[in-house]
Amino acid sequence: IGVLSARKPYSFFDYAMTTVTFIGQSIPVYWLGLGLIVVFYITLKNPFTGAHLFPVGGMNTQGRSDLLDTLWHLVLPVAALSLGWIAWYSRFLRSSMMDVLHEDYVRTAKAKGAKESVVYYKHALRNAILPLVTLIALDLPSLFAGALFVETIFAWPGMGRLFWDAAKGRDYPVLLGVVMITAALIIAANILADLAYGWLNPQVKYE
Repeated sequence: IGVLSARKPYSFFDYAMTTVTFIGQSIPVYWLGLGLIVVFYITLKNPFTGAHLFPVGGMNTQGRSDLLDTLWHLVLPVAALSLGWIAWYSRFLRSSMMDVLHEDYVRTAKAKGAKESVVYYKHALRNAILPLVTLIALDLPSLFAGALFVETIFAWPGMGRLFWDAAKGRDYPVLLGVVMITAALIIAANILADLAYGWLNPQVKYE
């Protein structure tokens, strides 16, 4: 979305996506989760069977334990957790792309007659995405905090809900375990971000 907006700045599509992403970024994750429940569970129904479009509680339907059912239960929680971040990263990438498109190497690629897709996705995007890689790694703690709300709203048995239940019950060993696992995941994500940074920018060398 960010790349497409940067390719046609100040167009109708750009203004529309900017408005949508601004609204998506501004909605708190728990409001978004409740809104998805109201729309896709309470309001909208299957026109043929009258059943709810998406389940909103637990990990599986009673009597079922297959992967497809689990993925179906994941749709709304994943949407509630990810839509706000997608909106924020789209706006960030658009801004970064707008800066990169004015660089000399982009003008040179255009002057050489390179295809528009090559200019945007090979030359511009590869450099514009570098700050985004670092930002995603830094935002992981906030992502885990959002998971706590989402798992509580959708009764999903994940680490966020486990942390909340342990905090209410003063189960300190479980709290310590969740904190250590979360810290390890954040460290691993930062290491992967550094490796991705080196892959995207060959000028960076690790010794």
